[in-house]
Formats: sequence, structure tokens, C-alpha cells
Amino acid sequence: MADYPLMPKATAVWLVENTSLSFEQIADFCKLHPLEVKGIADGEVAQGIKGLDPVTTGQLTREELDRAQGDPNYKLVMLESKLTLPQPKTKKKGPRYTPVSKRQDRPNAILWLVRNHPELKDSQIMRLVGTTKSTIEAVRNRTHWNAQTLQPLDPVTLGLCSQIDLDYEVGRAAKEKPVKTVEEQTTLLPASETTRPEQPAAAEPFGGDTKPLPKKKEEPIDVDSVFAKLGGAKKGE
Repeated sequence: MADYPLMPKATAVWLVENTSLSFEQIADFCKLHPLEVKGIADGEVAQGIKGLDPVTTGQLTREELDRAQGDPNYKLVMLESKLTLPQPKTKKKGPRYTPVSKRQDRPNAILWLVRNHPELKDSQIMRLVGTTKSTIEAVRNRTHWNAQTLQPLDPVTLGLCSQIDLDYEVGRAAKEKPVKTVEEQTTLLPASETTRPEQPAAAEPFGGDTKPLPKKKEEPIDVDSVFAKLGGAKKGE
């Protein structure tokens, strides 16, 4: 049973014009404010709206209406509708529907997503462009039948998904698998990995032990002989 008439204001207009019900009774039945019903009666509200008879539409009985007109404190009770409204169809979970005219662009969009957002899962790519897992694997492994002519194209530009959907999936993937920041990617390696241990001296080509050459013994300097040589040199000039 509905809580209010099908067309509340049109029903209120008819009740104001054709019955002696009080403003409160009409307001309670039509789920309007009493001042709004008074405005309808004064011609200030709902101008141009044609009244709707709740009796002919099966929302009230004539007996119920007569009873309410005889008792100002009586509240109208709406009849239970015999019509059954169709229940809304629940949306099935699955890949996004892609129009036939845009299905040929899906491999290009997959290639763009695989290259620019490798953190996305196959299930997320399937939701974004409405494809299958086998197609994603074929594009990723370059085994697609048209792999030679594929070009990475933004799925938003192609109209396969909205920017909001793409940002949502990318943000969701980033939370599940955080991407390293620039600082983390450029962190220096520890000294234990960058420094090498001192290499031993290279062995002789033939593997024989080599003995160090003996140091030349220094002879003491004879001052007199040095001056004698200098004097002889001057005489010969």
C-alpha cells in the first residue's frame, strides 16, 4: 500500500474543489502541509494543475470519502492497490558492456593500461574496457592476432570508460600494491654491497715465486773528491 496518492497536488486540487474536507484532512491524505492546501484553495498554489479524482483512480472509496466529510477528525485511509509494480532488475556483475562500434578499440586501450598502469589487475582492466582475461594476456604477451598494428590509446579518450572510473581503479590498485616513491627508488645501496674486498696481488704468469731485487747500497759522499773534480773542470774551461 502506497503512503501517498499517485499525484498528490492534483488529488489535493480535486478534493479542495469537490469535497468539504478540512485542510488538515486533505494535507494528511496527500502528505502536504496544511498551508499548502490553503494556498491551493486560495488559488496561489498549483495553478494550472488539473484535479485528479482519487475515487475513479481506485485510491479511495466513495464510502470512505463520505465518512471523512461527516467527521472532521477522521483520517482518510487509502485503498490497497491491486496493481503489482515490476521489481527493478538487479544489475549483474560482469564486464562492462562495450558498444559494437568501439569494440575494435579495446586492444589498443588494453595496451595503454598495461604500459601506463602495470599495477592494475586483469579484473580491473576487464571492468574498465569490457574485455576478457584471454585478450588481456594476448595483448600483454604480444600474441594478439593484431599485435603488430596495436597502438596504446587512452580508454577515456576512446570513450570506453570515464576518467572517474579509471582514477578509482588506479587508486584502488595503489592501495593494494603501493608504488615505490622516487626517494625509495634512488636510495643508495649499503657500503657492504658497493665496496669490494681488496683483491690479492696478481701471481706471476708462470706461477713461480719471485724474490725482491736487492737494494743498491748507498756509498758515503767524499767531499774532497767532489771539490777536486769541480776544480779540474774549471781548469779545463
